[in-house]
Amino acid sequence: MQIQHLPYPDPGVPDARSGPRFLWWLFRNQLSGQLKSLAWGLLHFASVAALPFCVGVAVQAAVDRSGGRLALAGGLLALACVGNAVGDTFLHRAAVTNWITAAARVQQLLGRKAATLGSALTRRVAAGEVVAVSTGDVEKIGWFVEALSRFTAAAVTIVLVCVGLVVYQPALGVVVAAGLPVLAIAVLPLLPRATRRADTQREKAGRATELASDTVAGLRVLRGIGGEELFLDRYRRASQEVRHAAVRSARMWALIAAIQVLLPGLLLITVVWYGVHLARDGRIAVGELVTVYSSVMVLTYPLRHFEEIAMAYSFSRPSAKRAARVLSLERATDTTGSRDAETPTGDLYDPATGLLAPTGLLTAVVCGDPDAAGRLAERLGGHAAEQGTSVLLGGVPLDELPLSSARGAVLVQDKDPVLLSGTLRELLDVPASGAVDPRDALDAAQCEDVLAALVQGSLDTDDPMDARITERGRSLSGGQRQRLALARSLVTDPEVLVLDEPTSAVDSHTEARIAQGVRELRARRTTVVFTSSPLLLDRADRVVFLDGDSVAAVGGHRELVRTEPRYRAVVTRETEDEAALTKVLDEGGAARDGDVSDKDGALRDRDRALRDDEVLHRLEELEDLEEIEETA
Repeated sequence: MQIQHLPYPDPGVPDARSGPRFLWWLFRNQLSGQLKSLAWGLLHFASVAALPFCVGVAVQAAVDRSGGRLALAGGLLALACVGNAVGDTFLHRAAVTNWITAAARVQQLLGRKAATLGSALTRRVAAGEVVAVSTGDVEKIGWFVEALSRFTAAAVTIVLVCVGLVVYQPALGVVVAAGLPVLAIAVLPLLPRATRRADTQREKAGRATELASDTVAGLRVLRGIGGEELFLDRYRRASQEVRHAAVRSARMWALIAAIQVLLPGLLLITVVWYGVHLARDGRIAVGELVTVYSSVMVLTYPLRHFEEIAMAYSFSRPSAKRAARVLSLERATDTTGSRDAETPTGDLYDPATGLLAPTGLLTAVVCGDPDAAGRLAERLGGHAAEQGTSVLLGGVPLDELPLSSARGAVLVQDKDPVLLSGTLRELLDVPASGAVDPRDALDAAQCEDVLAALVQGSLDTDDPMDARITERGRSLSGGQRQRLALARSLVTDPEVLVLDEPTSAVDSHTEARIAQGVRELRARRTTVVFTSSPLLLDRADRVVFLDGDSVAAVGGHRELVRTEPRYRAVVTRETEDEAALTKVLDEGGAARDGDVSDKDGALRDRDRALRDDEVLHRLEELEDLEEIEETA
């Protein structure tokens, strides 16, 4: 795999049981690239290691006044330099390719996992951790995967040089062969402590990233409540903790680096001292001493890769652990499905709750628990958080369809939709049937003021479709973001559209117009709206009231307000005291065995009728106001 061939057609199925297993899986899946890097690394390090031998031959030829051997040494030196240049160049190319392709594979795996899990991902893993894994961690993972082949080449070269020195000059070669392993393993006792400090630094940095991400995401709210300084102080403290941890980690790595400079120096002094004594005794030639001395000098270069691989592993292990934790998350249902890819049509039915959304109608769902409503909305779209009875669309279980087919048939817009940065045209460029024009969707979602605000905030365009939207739409109000997200959902024109509180941040007049616009644009399409807004409920074809985990009542909004006390309590925001009083008035006669007089019963009925009439009167006032505005 080359860089120009990215992305991978299939990044594979990772071994996410642990961080080390994930790193090993990455290495195995890039075996051809690793072998190529190893081959070029051997050429590079072998050429570097051959330089001392060439220099030793040249020195000895000069001492012996041998022109032939001097020319031979020059030729060997030139050949070693060419091998060094070629090996280093292609080693760098192969190493960078391994680094980038490994990082790209991890990013593809993370992107696929995020797309598969959907909204369930951020409920199981903090958003800041996902950001940290997909940015900084992938680089550290790629670093280790890339450094492993270079380290292997360096280690093989050191072994070969030690064997060669023992054969070439046994007296000094034994000293070097005994000293180099000591140099390589001298820092091993310090690595666990260095790794722990690096883990602590990464952990604190991850927490600081999460805090920064959450603070930026809620900046508008923080400004509204004056909490900017509070969260800024928290981030300052977290940042200082990261700095202190980084300094402690750097001190340990500096100590390791110092040891790897000191010990080779001591070995070099030993070789020179012992070599001089051997030369005085006539046991070795001057050229042999220069060769061994130069070899020790050169071997400090491949020895540095022992420190690098230790650092790469210590930094990549916690990163791989976090990546493996994200990649190990699974959906509650299968993503492949046992049925062929299709887009079923028909009624949407949830056997667990008894909720039925007839095809072609606008069905409003009222649920007293907002969290339960959110879970039900996700289950209707095939995004169940846990295993259970599958939702049926036209009698076809959504869990048995491939994930792409289920998402194509049912689109769920949650109560906090995300707007990606870019132009409005790019925002509305989503997979769609083509039956709904973006302008019609914007009109139905009442986005006129949003378009005007986007044009006003863009200095280089007069077309709202080319106006840019900032990250997550933070320059817009909550209601404006909600309406743009609704327009995006309407453009897709799915077979079934599930909306969870789509107008919770919109004023009542705009909400009434949105309800009418959605009803008209989604005619002959199935739409399910989770809401407790009387304006939306009054314009629904049918209203379903859920009490707990099952359907308690079905009918029209005005009918349910009069006949279902629990529904009325949710929709009219009736307090607990008012609900208790209503219950006493409703059941008091039977509880007291007829102690309540007919007059009291009549008064009770009158009070309830007045309360119901007041709710309906408010609806009629809003309708009249809407008609006046349309006439104007």
